[in-house]
Amino acid sequence: MNLDLDQFNDIDFDNIGGWPKLVKIVFAAFLSLCVIGASYYLFISDTLDVMEAEQQKEIQLREDFENKYRLAANLKLYREQLVVMEAQFAELLKMLPSENEMPGLLDDLTFVATDAGLRINSLDWDNEIERDFYIEFPIKMAVQGDYHKIGNMVSGVAKLPRIVSLHDFVIKRNDAGGLSMDILAKTYRFKEGAELPPQTNKGQK
Repeated sequence: MNLDLDQFNDIDFDNIGGWPKLVKIVFAAFLSLCVIGASYYLFISDTLDVMEAEQQKEIQLREDFENKYRLAANLKLYREQLVVMEAQFAELLKMLPSENEMPGLLDDLTFVATDAGLRINSLDWDNEIERDFYIEFPIKMAVQGDYHKIGNMVSGVAKLPRIVSLHDFVIKRNDAGGLSMDILAKTYRFKEGAELPPQTNKGQK
């Protein structure tokens, strides 16, 4: 077929049936492209966006299903671990001093320090501090002795039946040539009726 561009000159849109065959073919192809393009942007484009969103949703649902399946598969193990953790927590609660036992802690610390051979310069309660689900009871101590006696005292505190932690060590030489140590001991009491945070063992000593 010879391409005669003169056929496209002076096209009469009122007489489409009289157009040359080549012009009809080109016009039909152009019209088809316009229809296809309009259909894509008006219908197919939105459908593709919806399909992509659904595909992403399917991926997320698959991940959720896999996670829940793993949880379900290990549910028995988690329950057993929870029982063990509850038992351990109950044992820890028993190691916290009750209100009636609080005054006796000073006697316990006094015994541990003197049994280690330390001289006690001061030993007294500081202001209590309320936390989310427990109360912190600081005890300020000032003792003097040598390294071995201080080490024996720290070891003795760790062996006490009630939880007592030691903080803020300050050790320096005194005028007598020995060592003086200022230390903050802390014990704790669980608040009655308090709810535990999701991770009760995080950040505790």
